[in-house]
Amino acid sequence: MPRSPRPLRASALILATALALSGCGADVDTGTGSPGGEKSASAGGHYPVTLENCGERRTFEKAPERVVTNDVGITEIMFALGLEGRMAGYVMPDNKGSVGDAPWKGAYDRTTWLSKKRINKELVLDARADLVFAGWNYGFNEGEGFTPAELKRLGVDSYLLTESCRNGRSKARGLMPPLEALYTDLLNLGKLFDVEKRAEALVAKFRGQVADARAKAPQGADRPRVFLYDDGRDKPFTSGAYAGPHDIITKAGGDHVMKDLKDSWTTVGWETVVERDPEVIVINNYGDTSAEEKKKFLKSYAPLAKVSAVKNDRFVVLDYVELVESPRNPGAIVELAKEFGAAVR
Repeated sequence: MPRSPRPLRASALILATALALSGCGADVDTGTGSPGGEKSASAGGHYPVTLENCGERRTFEKAPERVVTNDVGITEIMFALGLEGRMAGYVMPDNKGSVGDAPWKGAYDRTTWLSKKRINKELVLDARADLVFAGWNYGFNEGEGFTPAELKRLGVDSYLLTESCRNGRSKARGLMPPLEALYTDLLNLGKLFDVEKRAEALVAKFRGQVADARAKAPQGADRPRVFLYDDGRDKPFTSGAYAGPHDIITKAGGDHVMKDLKDSWTTVGWETVVERDPEVIVINNYGDTSAEEKKKFLKSYAPLAKVSAVKNDRFVVLDYVELVESPRNPGAIVELAKEFGAAVR
């Protein structure tokens, strides 16, 4: 859960083949991750590059060479761009899903799994990182003294996951629709690592997948009311308008019942869930509590007994990496659209 919560140069032919073979929002690993990307990182004219990240303009004199990523979705953004050769490693618990069947299994195999615990300054320094790609509540946390400002003091750059950008409402997160956050990060990193064509191809493919799914998704009165259940017994942890599930649900043909929450991942009250009466509950599958255990709780929790999704046993399970910002988001939309579409036929 994203509270505190996972070198050869590729030819144009190999890249085109990989994009053609990839399915449901995930690129098939070709084993061609390149430290220099499409061109040498020292190619004249490209650097320095300036990016806007969470409202701050940042200038980089060269491409980072020893990136440490935190969490699975962030790591797979790097892998989708073929940038594992630029990574010192990744930090990720082993309860965010199996990497054995991941679309980028080869990239995982070639990249050091630095820790299954929480990311920290000591780990970053030991890895000789020159950039940390993480996010607020995806590793960065003032309470633990692990922040971009602290890393800068230590001489390490950072890039913030756009889904996690704070929006000025206390520590609420989210500046733009979730899929736009994904596309922003892909294009920013494409520019930073001089693999812009690769990033643009991915974004174009993802936009096409989403458009196709939306065309086949339920419309109008057929759109089911949907609630995302992450975890929590006393109060449910769920998605607001700026977390991945919002776009995944709505573009798949559902009506996200928490769409008015101007935050990403947040806590609500059960009384709100009951009042909005979701017809489908999407369960986030991760952590020490299995999806089946979460479903069992929801079905046995007395206040939810009259909620439509519970009465009619309408639950859908998606994996954590499909729901946090990641290159698997478009594939989740495709699969959920099929689920919703089947229900109305």
